[in-house]
Amino acid sequence: MPVRDVLYAAYERRLAASLPADRLPHHVGVILDGNRRWAADQGSHSATGHRAGAARIAEFLGWCDEVGIGVVTLWLLSTDNLARPRTELAPLLGIIEDAVSGLAQRQRWRLHLVGSLDLLPAETARGLKAAAESTREVSGALVNIAVGYGGRQEVVDAVRSLLHDHAARGTTLADLAGSLDADAIAAHLYTSGQPDCDLIIRTSGEQRLSGFLLWQSVHSEFWFCEAYWPDFRRVDFLRALRDYAARGRRFGG
Repeated sequence: MPVRDVLYAAYERRLAASLPADRLPHHVGVILDGNRRWAADQGSHSATGHRAGAARIAEFLGWCDEVGIGVVTLWLLSTDNLARPRTELAPLLGIIEDAVSGLAQRQRWRLHLVGSLDLLPAETARGLKAAAESTREVSGALVNIAVGYGGRQEVVDAVRSLLHDHAARGTTLADLAGSLDADAIAAHLYTSGQPDCDLIIRTSGEQRLSGFLLWQSVHSEFWFCEAYWPDFRRVDFLRALRDYAARGRRFGG
């Protein structure tokens, strides 16, 4: 092994050992950005980048397991992405289906779909639901698969679900208005019952959320990485955790 690789591996081990277990995030969200630009740099088609990015997911989840992160949310496809040309969207949906199916087959993580699945082709939605259902009894970390996801759409869907729920119970509009609060809406989010996101990582150098976990990120810490998602390394992840652990979280105070 080259000396550089030996030194790099030693640095990575030292970095991992330095992380304080009591200051690590419980819920990590990741915006897997940069697949298309990675492919362009390789002189290849966007599908090549999406495949390379999909191949990185299981490895990343293994890193999360190593440090005991209980909830991970991976943004694979936004509602805006659904407007892409069919020639690009169809292969991407196929790659996502294969990636989610591959994760399910490992039976290491409990998969939970978040997003407006009714916006997806029916066959894609059925495949994703079947994969997630097959992991229902898995005791590993909870992994939210965000497909057809948009932060504003999630809030709209939550309010719509809340209204339908109360209409079925015969609640009057006046009574609903008097009792409506943040907890009531949160109970109808895609991530209902889960802790809010502690740390959000975005790759590719972009420094914006683009609506990711709009509600759940109110107290999140953000970490932006220049690397495209297919090039995201374990050491990048460890650095994100080290930075998170060193921050003084004030939760709006």
